[in-house]
Amino acid sequence: MSLSTIFRRVGLQDLVSNAPVYSGVSEASGGLTLIFRRWASKKTAGSTKNGRDSNPKYLGVKKFGGERVIPGNIIIRQRGTRFHPGNYVGMGKDHTLYALKEGNVRFERHKLSGRKWVHVDPKEGHVLHPIYADAATKPVSESQLC
Repeated sequence: MSLSTIFRRVGLQDLVSNAPVYSGVSEASGGLTLIFRRWASKKTAGSTKNGRDSNPKYLGVKKFGGERVIPGNIIIRQRGTRFHPGNYVGMGKDHTLYALKEGNVRFERHKLSGRKWVHVDPKEGHVLHPIYADAATKPVSESQLC
Protein backbone atom coordinates (compact mmCIF):
# COMPACT_ATOMS: atom_id res chain seq x y z
CA MET A 1 0.00 0.00 0.00
CA SER A 2 1.51 3.34 -1.04
CA LEU A 3 1.47 6.60 0.91
CA SER A 4 -0.87 8.28 -1.56
CA THR A 5 -3.60 5.72 -0.91
CA ILE A 6 -3.15 6.16 2.83
CA PHE A 7 -3.46 9.95 2.50
CA ARG A 8 -6.60 9.55 0.36
CA ARG A 9 -8.23 7.11 2.80
CA VAL A 10 -7.45 8.84 6.06
CA GLY A 11 -7.21 12.37 4.81
CA LEU A 12 -4.34 14.76 5.22
CA GLN A 13 -6.20 16.71 7.91
CA ASP A 14 -6.24 13.67 10.19
CA LEU A 15 -2.51 13.05 9.81
CA VAL A 16 -1.29 16.63 10.25
CA SER A 17 -2.34 18.52 13.34
CA ASN A 18 -1.27 21.59 15.21
CA ALA A 19 0.24 20.40 18.44
CA PRO A 20 2.74 22.13 20.67
CA VAL A 21 6.25 20.78 20.36
CA TYR A 22 7.19 21.92 23.84
CA SER A 23 4.66 22.39 26.55
CA GLY A 24 5.85 25.39 28.40
CA VAL A 25 4.53 28.51 30.09
CA SER A 26 3.34 30.09 26.89
CA GLU A 27 0.95 28.08 24.77
CA ALA A 28 1.42 30.42 21.83
CA SER A 29 4.33 28.57 20.29
CA GLY A 30 3.10 25.62 18.24
CA GLY A 31 4.49 23.36 15.58
CA LEU A 32 3.36 20.87 13.01
CA THR A 33 3.71 17.20 13.92
CA LEU A 34 2.63 14.06 12.17
CA ILE A 35 0.37 11.70 14.01
CA PHE A 36 0.40 8.20 12.60
CA ARG A 37 -2.51 5.96 13.32
CA ARG A 38 -1.99 2.27 13.93
CA TRP A 39 -4.55 -0.34 13.09
CA ALA A 40 -5.03 -3.47 15.16
CA SER A 41 -2.76 -6.21 13.94
CA LYS A 42 -1.30 -9.45 15.20
CA LYS A 43 2.10 -10.70 14.20
CA THR A 44 2.09 -14.29 13.01
CA ALA A 45 3.71 -16.70 15.44
CA GLY A 46 6.99 -18.23 14.30
CA SER A 47 7.62 -21.94 13.96
CA THR A 48 10.35 -24.08 15.46
CA LYS A 49 12.08 -27.18 14.16
CA ASN A 50 12.81 -28.56 17.62
CA GLY A 51 10.60 -30.35 20.11
CA ARG A 52 10.17 -33.73 18.49
CA ASP A 53 11.91 -37.10 18.67
CA SER A 54 11.48 -40.46 16.98
CA ASN A 55 10.37 -43.57 18.80
CA PRO A 56 13.07 -46.03 19.91
CA LYS A 57 13.67 -48.97 17.55
CA TYR A 58 14.91 -51.49 20.16
CA LEU A 59 17.77 -52.81 18.03
CA GLY A 60 20.61 -55.04 19.24
CA VAL A 61 21.45 -58.53 20.41
CA LYS A 62 18.48 -60.25 22.08
CA LYS A 63 20.04 -63.68 22.71
CA PHE A 64 23.72 -63.85 23.63
CA GLY A 65 26.26 -66.63 23.11
CA GLY A 66 25.39 -69.86 24.94
CA GLU A 67 21.73 -68.92 25.47
CA ARG A 68 19.02 -71.44 24.65
CA VAL A 69 16.69 -70.64 21.73
CA ILE A 70 13.68 -72.30 20.17
CA PRO A 71 12.59 -71.95 16.53
CA GLY A 72 11.39 -68.43 15.82
CA ASN A 73 13.28 -66.73 18.65
CA ILE A 74 14.80 -63.42 17.57
CA ILE A 75 18.55 -63.48 18.13
CA ILE A 76 19.51 -60.04 16.73
CA ARG A 77 17.56 -57.04 15.47
CA GLN A 78 19.74 -54.88 13.24
CA ARG A 79 19.84 -52.36 10.39
CA GLY A 80 21.86 -53.90 7.58
CA THR A 81 23.97 -57.02 8.00
CA ARG A 82 26.34 -56.30 10.86
CA PHE A 83 25.89 -59.98 11.75
CA HIS A 84 25.38 -62.66 9.09
CA PRO A 85 23.20 -65.76 9.47
CA GLY A 86 25.10 -69.01 9.95
CA ASN A 87 23.94 -72.58 10.57
CA TYR A 88 20.25 -72.90 11.51
CA VAL A 89 19.76 -69.12 11.55
CA GLY A 90 17.34 -67.31 9.22
CA MET A 91 17.23 -63.67 8.18
CA GLY A 92 14.05 -61.59 7.84
CA LYS A 93 13.45 -58.83 5.32
CA ASP A 94 14.50 -56.20 7.88
CA HIS A 95 17.77 -58.16 8.51
CA THR A 96 16.50 -59.64 11.78
CA LEU A 97 18.28 -62.90 12.62
CA TYR A 98 16.13 -65.67 14.12
CA ALA A 99 16.58 -69.30 15.13
CA LEU A 100 15.44 -72.09 12.80
CA LYS A 101 16.07 -74.96 15.26
CA GLU A 102 16.17 -75.47 19.00
CA GLY A 103 19.66 -75.18 20.42
CA ASN A 104 22.33 -72.81 21.75
CA VAL A 105 23.49 -69.55 20.15
CA ARG A 106 27.13 -69.29 19.08
CA PHE A 107 28.89 -66.21 17.69
CA GLU A 108 31.85 -66.49 15.33
CA ARG A 109 34.18 -63.90 13.80
CA HIS A 110 36.08 -64.70 10.60
CA LYS A 111 39.81 -64.13 11.08
CA LEU A 112 40.58 -62.66 7.66
CA SER A 113 37.46 -60.77 6.64
CA GLY A 114 36.30 -59.80 10.15
CA ARG A 115 32.74 -60.80 9.24
CA LYS A 116 30.59 -61.81 12.22
CA TRP A 117 28.43 -64.93 11.97
CA VAL A 118 25.68 -66.21 14.26
CA HIS A 119 25.04 -69.95 14.50
CA VAL A 120 22.61 -72.13 16.41
CA ASP A 121 24.11 -75.42 17.57
CA PRO A 122 21.13 -77.82 17.50
CA LYS A 123 20.06 -79.62 20.65
CA GLU A 124 19.97 -83.02 18.91
CA GLY A 125 23.14 -82.41 16.90
CA HIS A 126 23.58 -81.70 13.21
CA VAL A 127 21.15 -83.60 11.01
CA LEU A 128 22.27 -84.47 7.51
CA HIS A 129 19.92 -84.39 4.56
CA PRO A 130 18.56 -87.91 3.77
CA ILE A 131 20.41 -87.97 0.42
CA TYR A 132 23.75 -87.57 2.17
CA ALA A 133 22.94 -89.54 5.32
CA ASP A 134 23.72 -93.01 3.87
CA ALA A 135 26.85 -91.70 2.10
CA ALA A 136 28.32 -90.56 5.41
CA THR A 137 27.87 -94.01 7.02
CA LYS A 138 29.68 -95.96 4.27
CA PRO A 139 33.41 -96.43 4.85
CA VAL A 140 35.66 -94.82 2.26
CA SER A 141 38.38 -97.08 0.84
CA GLU A 142 41.84 -95.89 -0.13
CA SER A 143 41.18 -96.63 -3.79
CA GLN A 144 38.27 -94.15 -3.84
CA LEU A 145 40.40 -91.35 -2.37
CA CYS A 146 43.06 -91.39 -5.09
